[in-house]
Amino acid sequence: MLHAGLDLSRNRLDVCLLSDQGEIVEEFAAPSDHDGVRALARRVLDYGEPVRGVIESMTGARFVHDTLERYGWDVLIADAQKVKGLAPLACKTDKIDARVLAVLSERDLVPAIWLPDPAVRSEREQARFRLHLVKHRSMLKHRIHSTLMTFGEPCPVSDLFGAAGRELLHHLEIPQPWRGTVDASIALIDDLDRQIAEVNRQLRAGSAEHPYVPLLLTVPGIGWVLAFTIAAEIGDVTRFPSPTKLCGYTGLCPRVNQSGESDRRGPLSKHGPKYLRWAMLEA
Repeated sequence: MLHAGLDLSRNRLDVCLLSDQGEIVEEFAAPSDHDGVRALARRVLDYGEPVRGVIESMTGARFVHDTLERYGWDVLIADAQKVKGLAPLACKTDKIDARVLAVLSERDLVPAIWLPDPAVRSEREQARFRLHLVKHRSMLKHRIHSTLMTFGEPCPVSDLFGAAGRELLHHLEIPQPWRGTVDASIALIDDLDRQIAEVNRQLRAGSAEHPYVPLLLTVPGIGWVLAFTIAAEIGDVTRFPSPTKLCGYTGLCPRVNQSGESDRRGPLSKHGPKYLRWAMLEA
C-alpha cells in the first residue's frame, strides 16, 4: 500500500508518497482544482498499488476526499488540532506537513474525524445559512439603532421595524449620507426577511421527517429551529459511545488540567462545531 500525505492550500496540493516500509516514493505538488486533483489520482494509481490518503480538516478537504475516493483511494480527513499535538514541528512548511500526514498513515496513527453523509451535510448547510442571514439582519438593525442614537432621536416604539417603527423611520429627519444608509438598510432587511422566511419553510419541511427533532422539541427552551440545528450538527448520535463523549463533542464541558493531586477546572473547552454550541447556549 502507498500512503499519501496531502497538504491543501488555496492554489496547490502538496503530496508525499510513502511505501509500507516508510520510504519516500515521491514528493510533488499538483493544482488544487478539479483537473489537478483528478490528474493526481490517476498519476498515483499508475503505481498499481492501493492508496490511502490523509488530508487535514479544512475548507476544501471534503472536495479532495470525495474526488479521490471516486478513483478508488481510501481517504481519511485528520483532525488538525490532534495532528499538531501528535507531531509538533520546529520547522513547518507545506512539504513537511504532507510528509507528516503520510507518516501518520503509515504508522496507523491518523486522528480521523467522522464524515457526515450528503443528507446531513445538506441539513447543516440549511441551518447554518439561516444563522448567517439572521446575523446580517441583526447587524443592519443595530446600525439603524446606532444612527438614531447618534442624532439624539428617541425610539418610542417597542419594535422599531414593525408598522409604527417603519412610519417613524420614514419621517426621520437626518442628513445625508445617514438618511441613505437607513433607507438602504431597511431595503436589505426586507430582502433578508423574505429569504429567511423561505429557509424557515424548508427547515419546517425537513423537521417533520427528521428522527431526532420530535424528541428535541420536548426539551424546554428548544423550538423547531434550534431542534433542527442541533440534530443536524450532531448527525448520527449513535457514533458517540456515551453521553460524556457527546458532551465533550459540544465543547460545553470545562477544561481539565490534572497533575498528581492537583485538579483544576477551567472555562469551556469550546472544541467541536460552533453552530451546535450556539444552538445549545441559545436554548
